[in-house]
Amino acid sequence: MKIKIRSKNFDLTPAIDEYVSKKISSLEKFLDVKGEVLCEVEIGRTTKHHNSGDIFKAEINIAQPGGKQIYVVAEEVDLYTAIDVVRDEAERAIVSRKNKYKTLFRKGASRVKDLLKRLDFRKRQ
Repeated sequence: MKIKIRSKNFDLTPAIDEYVSKKISSLEKFLDVKGEVLCEVEIGRTTKHHNSGDIFKAEINIAQPGGKQIYVVAEEVDLYTAIDVVRDEAERAIVSRKNKYKTLFRKGASRVKDLLKRLDFRKRQ
């Protein structure tokens, strides 16, 4: 998995870079893709107009071969919390998509099996 990290409205420190890389690289085990996966992460402050504190935003865009994409956004009061939330949401989206394809395959397979049961091959011979 290739990870690109961008920051917006603040400087990216090595500690934040390492934390994001560690969190996002753990998503790789949920992806069952043989090709190269591009993961773009953007973290930053939403705006500078908040008087009581900053609101941080984290975005993940995972581009898989074949045109499949997963896009997740989270806004939180703390930067590390936003990163954790967006990672959990991305994991949920990946697992949900995998389960959806498995379910659709099973439905199709059961319909084919039902069609084959309806055909009576003994009468034709």
